[in-house]
Amino acid sequence: MFIAQSIKPNNDFWKYILGSFTIIMFTFVGQLPILAAVISKKLSENKFFEDALQSSSKDLMTTLDLNLTLFLLLLSFVFSMIGIWFVVKYFHQQNLLSVTTSRKKVDWNRILFSFSLWAVFGILSTALDYYNAPEHYVYNFKLVPFLILFVIATLMIPIQTSVEEYVFRGYLMQGFAVLSKNKWFPLLMTAVIFGSLHLSNPEVIKLGPILLVYYIGTGLFLGILTLMDDGMELSLGFHAANNLVGALLVTSDWSVFQTNSILKDISTPSAGYEVILPVFLIFPILLYIFSKKYNWTNWKEKLTGNIEINNQIKN
Repeated sequence: MFIAQSIKPNNDFWKYILGSFTIIMFTFVGQLPILAAVISKKLSENKFFEDALQSSSKDLMTTLDLNLTLFLLLLSFVFSMIGIWFVVKYFHQQNLLSVTTSRKKVDWNRILFSFSLWAVFGILSTALDYYNAPEHYVYNFKLVPFLILFVIATLMIPIQTSVEEYVFRGYLMQGFAVLSKNKWFPLLMTAVIFGSLHLSNPEVIKLGPILLVYYIGTGLFLGILTLMDDGMELSLGFHAANNLVGALLVTSDWSVFQTNSILKDISTPSAGYEVILPVFLIFPILLYIFSKKYNWTNWKEKLTGNIEINNQIKN
């Protein structure tokens, strides 16, 4: 059983608290290059002290070229991944496979299926919205900047999304299992923490806390995927498709990723059906599709039951 793979002698919950702070420190080190680049740019323009007093952090982040900014933002997640590996190996005496899946090796077909399913949905839904309301968009495509974006996004966004999955659906999911010895508590806690950490996103600031319904709902959906499938492969594929397609297709002045995408959304932002629809309609449909493809059964036990400590890694 995936969630029980961390339950072993001397693997106490306090190690997960210490491990979480260690991962945060690795992430902070990874953020130093973009901080240095922004400060250097401002100093060269003699605007640093003025902007430090008058500008928001987002204004400072748009100081650099969009592709350079994206690269440096995503670079911090490379350090985060190193931190996850370090903590899992030396704090918990586990390997990354044990916080990825209960299978003997990562099932790449699961990752690719989940990625493809959500990528196709993202592309089609964007195309439909553009067809219905073309006045909400402007054509933003420029060949060279887009090609650079494509390379950066394709190589590094999967690292960013994998870090988030390893932290929430892997490391913390198993950590809360050590604490609670059940499944419902890790599922709810990781969903709430995942959603709450998006409070500082510009989308939430712009649209209001109602957007947390989507973020917490997404965390709950990804946690259900992980528990029902006994591994993170499906959530890894979904999350990578969600962020990668979004970064390549559409940007806006108020989104967390400002990119040289194909389209730019210039509509007045509002939190409407698009916040509720995924959580209460689209995600349940996806769960149904996955359950039929992978023959999921015994939902109540897998999502809310107590943990059998002596379960072994399945074939």
